[in-house]
Amino acid sequence: MNKVVAHCHDGYVMKGITNDFLPTKDRFHLVLAGSQPGTKPLEVPFSTLKAIFFVHDLEGKPEYRKSNAFDPDRLQASKKIRIVFKDGEVMVGTTNGYQPGRPGFFVVPVDQGSNNERCFVVSAATKEITLF
Repeated sequence: MNKVVAHCHDGYVMKGITNDFLPTKDRFHLVLAGSQPGTKPLEVPFSTLKAIFFVHDLEGKPEYRKSNAFDPDRLQASKKIRIVFKDGEVMVGTTNGYQPGRPGFFVVPVDQGSNNERCFVVSAATKEITLF
């Protein structure tokens, strides 16, 4: 079971649990947070999404201010990546899986203090991707 926060193109955000997310598929199922036991999961097509955040907890840290700066003293084993989404949001992190032409890829955000463990970025939702 993975705790996820799914961000849609239109700004809508869904929080819940999934147990069938696979980056090679075009959809996954999500049981929304607060749902009654036995509630049928929602089918969420990737085509509606900007990104799926795999999180430590669903409450998050509303007061937390994220950082997009790499720690110069921390060794990075993966490729550094900067993503600009079509809505203008910028994410910086590391990746081992980015390849142009793929429908999506995983990123570990640079900010180690955030609630995000990793993120699956939907390629169609991006405007610019830079490896450095």
